[in-house]
Amino acid sequence: MSTAIALIRHRAGTIDPALAAIVLVLVVLAIADPGQLWPSGRFTIDNLISILPYLAASILLAAYAAATGADNLIARAFQGRTATMVVSAALIGAISPFCSCGVIPLIAALLTMGVPLAPVMAFWLASPIMDPSMFVLTAGTLGTEFAIAKTMAAIGLGLIGGFGIWALMGMGLLKAPLRPGIGDGGCGGAKVRSPRDVTWRFWREPQRRETFGRNGLRNSIFLGKWLLLAFLLESVMLAYVPGELIVKVLGQGGLLTVALATIVGVPAYLNGYAALPLVAGLVGQGMAPGVGMAFLVAGGVTSIPAAIAVFALARLPVFFAYIGFSLVGALLAGLLYGLVA
Repeated sequence: MSTAIALIRHRAGTIDPALAAIVLVLVVLAIADPGQLWPSGRFTIDNLISILPYLAASILLAAYAAATGADNLIARAFQGRTATMVVSAALIGAISPFCSCGVIPLIAALLTMGVPLAPVMAFWLASPIMDPSMFVLTAGTLGTEFAIAKTMAAIGLGLIGGFGIWALMGMGLLKAPLRPGIGDGGCGGAKVRSPRDVTWRFWREPQRRETFGRNGLRNSIFLGKWLLLAFLLESVMLAYVPGELIVKVLGQGGLLTVALATIVGVPAYLNGYAALPLVAGLVGQGMAPGVGMAFLVAGGVTSIPAAIAVFALARLPVFFAYIGFSLVGALLAGLLYGLVA
């Protein structure tokens, strides 16, 4: 009996959780609503293709850095400049063209290179909230004032997360941000790996070519399967949960309503572009602007697809810090904008 249990446990441990979840979702759809299989599959593939350029660029960058030895140089460039880098990362993140899922491959690349976690977290939190096209669309639907305020919220959230992580690391926490086996186990800025020669033309050395191929393949499989699951779940939520219903429960304003908007925004399945017209319509009907701000900020950073990707990439303390700083930042953004709007 004990042998059988041990065998079951061993086999269960070899099952890939992401692939198992994908199969489970597809099986449930096939049984419960076969007509949704094609729309969900198409939605998933379309979204994966849309972030493919970012995914490929980040994977190739990480593989190139590992093969050439440049990752150690990048890590050294960030040493001793944490405060400056946090501010810079928050500012750059607020204008970068990455969504909450599209930024994940870049984050993985930065962390595996040994870039400190504090500026990475600042960029990580600020990036999904605003970009140039989002600014234009936000200004067109909710007004220029709202768009500027949302940009400031993105920068503020980045600063809160970056300096918050810096403080936690100063207490000896969050020394290893990545899960075991991802990249080369980046140090998150706790230290810089031992020096080694940098060979920019890595393809001339068989060992470095092997490093490039191994690193690229491993990151491609890892990120691909988790993003596949993320977009598949997003398609299911879009199909069965009316977007208007989620936003309409947020009420007319006040501390409790802004807090509720923050909490609801965390698992929000709407991408930033889809959420804008809904929030604009409800603000026009009397919903407090601060409530809409809290919802958009929280949802932009911690939608379920993004949360799954972060959970797969980072250790649990980093994951909970990401969620926690998102909640705090979205709540403050909603309350502050509610006061001045």
